[in-house]
Formats: sequence, C-alpha cells, structure tokens
Amino acid sequence: MKKIFVLILCLAALTSCSFSSENPDNVLIMATNAYFPPYEYYDGNKIVGIDVDIAEAIAKKLGQQLKVEDMEFDSIITAVSTDKADIGLAGITVIDDRLQNINFSDTYATAVQSVIVKSDSNIKKLEDLSKKMIGVQLNTTADILAVKDYGKNYVNQYNNGNDAIIALTSGKIDAVIIDNEPAKNFVAANKNLKILDTNYAVEKYAICIAKENTELLEKINNALAELNADGTLKKIVDNYILTD
Repeated sequence: MKKIFVLILCLAALTSCSFSSENPDNVLIMATNAYFPPYEYYDGNKIVGIDVDIAEAIAKKLGQQLKVEDMEFDSIITAVSTDKADIGLAGITVIDDRLQNINFSDTYATAVQSVIVKSDSNIKKLEDLSKKMIGVQLNTTADILAVKDYGKNYVNQYNNGNDAIIALTSGKIDAVIIDNEPAKNFVAANKNLKILDTNYAVEKYAICIAKENTELLEKINNALAELNADGTLKKIVDNYILTD
C-alpha cells in the first residue's frame, strides 16, 4: 500500500521523483555550431568531432551525460551566459571582447587561421587580399580580424564556414578566412580550391562557461588537466588530425 502511495506522489510531482537519467543536473549541455570539421560536424544525424569527444571525456569525469545542441555560432556565448547551455565548444578563441560576457577554461588547442582561394586565383599572399571580397563566419575571430585589416565593406559574413565556401566556389567572393583544420577539410572536398602558404593568425581554443559558474569552471579545468596528463587530449586530436 505504501509503494502505491509513493508512486502516486511521484506522478503528482514529477520533478522531485524523476529518475537520475532524466535529471537535468546529470546532463552537461554543450552548445556548438556543427559545421566546423574536424572539431564539430555531422556524421549522418550525429554530431561528432574533436570538441565533442573532449566534452564527452569531461562529462565522464564529472559523472554526467553529454547533450550536444547545434546552433548558429553567434548564439553560443548567449546560450551559455543565459544558462541555456552549460558549456560552449566550437573552436572558440579567447579574446578580450568575449571575456566581458563569459569565462573561459584553460586552453585545450592551438589553431592557425588560413586563407582559402580558388586554385587559379591571383591572390598569392595576404597583401593581395586588399580590396578583395573576403568571406568569414559571423562573429568569429576571422570576422573580427578581417574587418579590422581589410575594412567592413570587403568582408561578407556567413552563418557557417560551409556557406562561405559555397560563396567562394560560386564566385561571389574572392577568399575565405577560417581555421586551418576546417580549411583543409573544405579544400579536400573541393579540388578547385587551395590554401595560401601563409598563416593569417595564430590563436588559442578554450571552453566557454557562464561568468557566475565558477564551480563548473574549476571542475572543467581540473578535468582538462587530467585528460592532458594521461594523454587523452592528444589521442582525441590524433584521431581526427593526421600529424607528421
């Protein structure tokens, strides 16, 4: 009789009697933009990649299950700062403007910004980008730097890197600035494109976390330190990026 009474109470108050697998506190929500291979991309209906595997490893350390939410890159920091997501991973670079609204974990990767052009382009070096139409992903560091270096009138912003590449192949723009690893993936899939033999910028990737959530920040930094010490981070990266 007592068991039946407890069951009735559970049905009347679902939040207090939910199973642990349904408990939001047991889920780590990751916000990303899944068009940034090999860091995050779709494999069928599933989002995979370096950032996803790193977040999975962190969630396991924290005793949580990972849930990945795909959204526009421009929405990730807002989602984290308003508690719609716990963390943001999407090849996000630590810059002062972002630190005003969000906290960042310790760095987990170093990246290079590269320039993609058509194979027959007369753009050979960075100076040749002057007064050319440049494609970037909205609100990325490539966007911020390109506007500063070449002027807003010469920068076209796209919601994701793939859209910028489509604009390049269709002749709407002259070049795309994007991180080197995604650049290599895009060029491998489009044989009429190439990467300039020069780096545009070097930057650091980190995980974004809400300003007030210092407890989670500490836990994630501890997890990253452990994953780095035991070689897990390197193994994850090596699974996606071929190194010499």
